[in-house]
Amino acid sequence: MPTYSYICDACGHQFDQFQAISEEPIRACPVCEQERVRRLIGAGAGLIFKGSGFYITDYARKSSQGKPTPSSNGQDKKAEPKAEAPSVSKQTEE
Repeated sequence: MPTYSYICDACGHQFDQFQAISEEPIRACPVCEQERVRRLIGAGAGLIFKGSGFYITDYARKSSQGKPTPSSNGQDKKAEPKAEAPSVSKQTEE
């Protein structure tokens, strides 16, 4: 549920109200009780994390550095150039 900001045009009182999107906007001012309240247009609130335990490493990609992969069996394989197979060419006798 979002928090809406309101202002009373009669007395100038500004306040925030936590209410459902489907609820009707507030019309009466809680201070002067006149029905001259209007909802302000705001940027809205950003994403808010509540509680403890939110760390950047919780959602980081897992790196394979320092851990041997099953295919390498703990050995570092360097890229070696492939040895070319000797080419076989047909020689014609004249």
